[in-house]
Amino acid sequence: MAQQRLPVRKIREVLRLKAAGLSDRKIAAAIGSARSTVQECLRRAREAGIAWPLAQDLNDEALHARLYERSVPLSCRPLPGARRSALRQALQRLGGADYGDALIGLEVEQIGVA
Repeated sequence: MAQQRLPVRKIREVLRLKAAGLSDRKIAAAIGSARSTVQECLRRAREAGIAWPLAQDLNDEALHARLYERSVPLSCRPLPGARRSALRQALQRLGGADYGDALIGLEVEQIGVA
């Protein structure tokens, strides 16, 4: 099951409490979340270069975006080979031999994936 994202209010609290020297277990108890959630939040903050006190210009949206930034948006990820060939076959059945290859080629060209 995928881990839910913490609300920004709790992210700020995790960072503040960690800077105050509390353990991950105590932080988890204080915010009412699992210790693994606290550890994941701290890992993301460390990787994003975020530490307490937060910069003045780091609003809620910017903080959330920096912690949960995607390197490649889901819509731009290439299809795995098996799914790509199944898609090609289905599109070819619908529109002819070259139709499926043309559509998949257009998608690959648009997102810049070879």
